[in-house]
Amino acid sequence: MAIKAPKGTKDMMPEDAYKWHYIEDAFFKICDEYGFGELRTPIFEDTNLFNRGVGETTDIVQKEMYTFEDLGHRSITLKPEGTSPAVRAFIESKHFADMQPSKYCYNTPCFRYEKPQAGRLRQFHQFGIENFGASSMMADAEIIAMADDFLKRMGIDEIELHINSVGCRECRTKYRKALQDFLRPHYDELCSTCQSRFETNPMRILDCKSKDDQEIVKDAPLMVDYLCDDCRDAFEELQENLKAMDIQFKVDPKIVRGLDYYTKTAFEFVTTKIGAQGTVCGGGRYDHLIEEIGGPSMPGVGFGLGKERLLMLMEMCGSDFGKPVQPEIMIAFIGNRAKHYALNLVQYLRHNHVRAIVDTQERNLKGQMKYSNKVGVKYSIVIGDDEIESGELTLKNMETGEQTKIVKEEILDKIRRG
Repeated sequence: MAIKAPKGTKDMMPEDAYKWHYIEDAFFKICDEYGFGELRTPIFEDTNLFNRGVGETTDIVQKEMYTFEDLGHRSITLKPEGTSPAVRAFIESKHFADMQPSKYCYNTPCFRYEKPQAGRLRQFHQFGIENFGASSMMADAEIIAMADDFLKRMGIDEIELHINSVGCRECRTKYRKALQDFLRPHYDELCSTCQSRFETNPMRILDCKSKDDQEIVKDAPLMVDYLCDDCRDAFEELQENLKAMDIQFKVDPKIVRGLDYYTKTAFEFVTTKIGAQGTVCGGGRYDHLIEEIGGPSMPGVGFGLGKERLLMLMEMCGSDFGKPVQPEIMIAFIGNRAKHYALNLVQYLRHNHVRAIVDTQERNLKGQMKYSNKVGVKYSIVIGDDEIESGELTLKNMETGEQTKIVKEEILDKIRRG
C-alpha cells in the first residue's frame, strides 16, 4: 500500500507555492513598515517551556502537544505556538537588557494533535508578531492595527475585530469565584471537558463550542464587570486608541483565548466564511509570561495568524495572488552537437537572470515543443546544425507565432523588451 502524508498534514505543490510566497512577501513587507525584525526559533523546544509558558491547564498542553523523549532522555516538544519560543529566545539572547521595546516577527510551522478541520491542520503554519517591554496600550493598538492592515491588504472582507479584557491576576481571582458560583448548579450538565476545566480554568468554559454549554453560559457573569480600576482604564484606553486609528471593533465579553498567559487585552479577527471556528487571527497582552519563563518582569503583546486559514479565506474572497512565475524561454535542440550548444546557451541566459529551460528528457523535437507548451514558456529557440554554423537563431513567440531572426547577443534585449 502506498505511503501517504500523515493525517492532518498537507503537501504544498509547486502550483500552489506562489500563493504562499505572495502572502509571505506581503507579511514581511508590512513587518518592515511597522518596525518588526524577523526572529527564527527551533522547530522543537524543551517541553518545560510550554508547560510553564502556555500553561499546564490548557488543552494544548494536556491533549495536543507532540512530545517525545530524545536519545539523550530529554523531553522534547514540537512547538505548538510561537510566543513561548520567542520569549525564550528574547531571554537567552539577553535582548531584555537593550532599550525597549523589542519587536519581533516570525513565520513558522507549528504542531498540535487536534481533529483536522477547515483550515486547521496538525502541522500548520503561523505568522506571529511580538512586542516585548511596552506596557502602554499604544502597543496593543499597534499590534491590532497591523493585523487589521495586513488582512485588508490581502483582500479579506466580511471579517470583524472582536476585543475583550481578560483582566489581571487580581481581578481575575474575584471573577473566577463568581463564575464558579454561577456554574456550580449546572456542573452535571456541562460536557466532560468543561467539567475538567471547572476547577483549573473555568474561563475556558465560556469558549466551549458545545451548544448545550453555550446555552448554560449565556447568562454567566462577565469579566468586564469585574475588572479592577487599572484593567478597566487600560481597556478604555485601548478602545480610544483604536478609534483614533479608525479601526472598527466590537466588544465581545466571551473572548478568553486558549492560552493561560493572556492578561488584559484579548482580541480575535473573526469570519463566518470558514465554519464555526472562524478565528483567522488572535492575540493579546501577556504581562507575566517573560518572568514566568525565567526572564525579568517585563510585559508583552502579540498575535498569531494561521496561514492555511488565511489562504482559504483569501480564495473565498476572490483575492488576487498574482500569477505563478513561469519559465520565459525554452531552448530545444536536434542532435548531440546542438545539445551541447543548447546547454551553453541556457546557462548564458540563466546567468543573465532569464528563466530559461532545456529538456533534460532529451525527447525528439516534437516532444520538446509539446513540453514547452505544457510549462507555458513565452519564447522558444530550436538549435540544429544550421543554427550552429550560421550563428543565426530563430526566436519564436509561442503566444503569437511570430518568429524573429537574431544572434545570441540579441536574445536578452528581445526578451526584456517583450
